Amino acid sequence: MTGLDILWQFYQSYIAPFLDVLILAFLLYKAYELIIKTNTLQLFKAALIVALAYAIVWVLHLQTMLWIFYKMGPVLIVAFAIVFQPEIRKIMLKLGRAEWLTFGSKSRHTSVDAVIQAAEKLSEMRRGMLVVFLRTTKHENIISTGTPLNADVTAALLLTIFDHDTPLHDAACFVQNGKILAAGCFLPLSEQYDIKKTFGTRHRAALGMSEQGDCVVLVVSEETGAVSLAYDGELHYNLSVLELTHKLEELLDTSKEIKRKDTIDEYKIS
Repeated sequence: MTGLDILWQFYQSYIAPFLDVLILAFLLYKAYELIIKTNTLQLFKAALIVALAYAIVWVLHLQTMLWIFYKMGPVLIVAFAIVFQPEIRKIMLKLGRAEWLTFGSKSRHTSVDAVIQAAEKLSEMRRGMLVVFLRTTKHENIISTGTPLNADVTAALLLTIFDHDTPLHDAACFVQNGKILAAGCFLPLSEQYDIKKTFGTRHRAALGMSEQGDCVVLVVSEETGAVSLAYDGELHYNLSVLELTHKLEELLDTSKEIKRKDTIDEYKIS
């Protein structure tokens, strides 16, 4: 037996089984993460019920029921796809924007500080705010519902937009690469059925937008002044300024750029 044969036998006996278990564990974890983040547990429950019913019919050899399953199988698949179309769409969007399937670098946002300053001020004034930070998914159809601006992000401009007397204050702003792309955009409302009844239209819109694509939505409550973030189909309510800053830096990948800017400012001061 040659050294190559020994290595191959070692690979088949030890390394290959380990890789099998490792890859399977990774795929199961990703599947679980996908189910949790897209709120598609109902879809898998329905599929499990159908599969369980078929297994019982097959084990008991119920010929008539088996015939019905065979004849109705294609129809059930089509009906399943139609009924659960929103859930399937969320899964496809999530898979399409997964980091391990994405090529190229993410765009960096340099406007976090300005948005947070405006959010703090509007929170004190009990005025609502809705800002969508774009990441990798494009939303031209939703952006087109608003007024194009293509203006630099500043706290003053955001405060002006979300003032009570302006026609744009009730809808959302879209922000990307330090620019306000558009204001007065109408967002889709969340399809989740277990949202707290105390949440108003802004929070439902923020949550709905985070369900539709890869974005981060900042929302300020007009009733309570609470500042929250919605992303990956979940709403993180009433965050502190520190929590808000850290979370936005993490989600938008701005921490390195902010540190570099601070270093340059320190150099200029010295």
